[in-house]
Amino acid sequence: MEDRQLDLTEEQIAVKSKYPPINKKYEYLDHTADVQIHSWGNTLEEAFEQCAMGMFGYMTDTETVEPIDTVEVESEGEDMESLLFHFLDDWLYKFCADLFFVPREVKVVHLDRMHFKIRSIGAGSSSFLSVWLSFQGTEVKAITYSAMQIHDTEKPEIFAIVDI
Repeated sequence: MEDRQLDLTEEQIAVKSKYPPINKKYEYLDHTADVQIHSWGNTLEEAFEQCAMGMFGYMTDTETVEPIDTVEVESEGEDMESLLFHFLDDWLYKFCADLFFVPREVKVVHLDRMHFKIRSIGAGSSSFLSVWLSFQGTEVKAITYSAMQIHDTEKPEIFAIVDI
C-alpha cells in the first residue's frame, strides 16, 4: 500500500507539534477496492481502540486533531465480530451523521466479552471548521464483515475491512 503522506496546513502543523506523537499500532493492508485495517495491542481493548483509530487515520492525520471535545460510544453485538462491526460503525456514525466528530484518541472503558457490549470514549474535535481543515484522506463509507478476524491471544490483533 502506498505511503499516505498528506499535505498539512500551518495550523495542522502547529496542532501536531503541540501534543506528543500518537502511538499507532495499526497498518493498512492491500485489498481490492477497500482497505483492510490490521490493528493490535497488549489487550483486546487496545486492539479495538487501534482499529477505530486506524479507520480515522485513513481519513485524516489524527495527530492534527485537537482533543477539545469528548464523545462516548456504547455498542452491542451478538458475538465478537458483530460487536467489532457495531463498534466501528457507531464511531463512523459520529463522524458522518451525528457530530462530525474526529477523535485524536479512542479509549475502551469497558469490554464485556460475555454479553458482547463495549463502552468507549473519544477525545477529539467536533468543530466543523477544525474537522474540515483536518480532513485530507479518503472517506470511509461503511464497515464490512468481509474477512473480519479477531484474535484474542497473548498479543491480540484484529483484521477489519472498510469500504472506501
